[in-house]
Amino acid sequence: MASLKEVKGRINSIQGTLKITSAMKMVASSKLHKAQEAIENMLPYERRLHRMLTNFLSAGLSVESPFIVKRDVKKIAVVVFASNSSLCGGFNMNVIRHLTEIIEKYSAKIGKENILVYPVGRKVADAVKKMGFQPMGDFQHMSGKPNYKEASDLSTDLINRFLSGEIQQVELLYNHFKSTSTQVLTQETYLPIDLSAAQTADEAGESNVQADYIIEPSAEEVMQELLPKVLRMKIYTVLLDSNAAEHAARTMAMQIATDNANDLIQELTLIYNKSRQQAITNELLDIVGGSMA
Repeated sequence: MASLKEVKGRINSIQGTLKITSAMKMVASSKLHKAQEAIENMLPYERRLHRMLTNFLSAGLSVESPFIVKRDVKKIAVVVFASNSSLCGGFNMNVIRHLTEIIEKYSAKIGKENILVYPVGRKVADAVKKMGFQPMGDFQHMSGKPNYKEASDLSTDLINRFLSGEIQQVELLYNHFKSTSTQVLTQETYLPIDLSAAQTADEAGESNVQADYIIEPSAEEVMQELLPKVLRMKIYTVLLDSNAAEHAARTMAMQIATDNANDLIQELTLIYNKSRQQAITNELLDIVGGSMA
């Protein structure tokens, strides 16, 4: 059995760790509140806007858009969202593990050299470098402090590469914030735009009214102005979504760590009290034995 001094030292050490995890939980919870408010305000708007767009594109208009044209995939871009720091449970590892699977899948089809990786977050950027890829930019600041300007710049780069024919497909990989205790790993095709989403929603009963749009000034101009805005908004929404999921994951991780520290302190305190009681009993026995001798 460990000595009283050793047990006491372990208790003090864990109490110090407990203070740290408790403080980190409070900070993460505060950041989560702001991030959750931001994504809950943005997500319904972005989804409704995207649904209007897909309904518009699938309404049988004569206008064609290069954003919906599916081509043979010879080069692909993967935009993956993670965090700049750790201590958030499996948040980063889940993303990196799935990214590895995506790379293996497309490497077998088009070759590793034809995969462009845009890592948003320092943790995934480090993982991408270890995989032998050169990241397509530094997006650490965007991961830590989401802002529309940087998200728009990233979206513009992807759009330009897609329209020029340099890449034929863009995939998004991120953690979707569902609740404080649940983050859903999500992979979406960013480009080309998938019109089957609107049809699937209609079949599920989300819309029972056939879209009938009055277009001014013309369908061509609406398409030219609306599509890039929707695509830029999508990147920003995913960035906010991933940010909220990160803070939620960190809040839960620190809560679990705090609970484990409390449980361990209780166990060690029980061991300490038993050891102290045993030491006192031994001393009393020595005293009684000495007086009887």
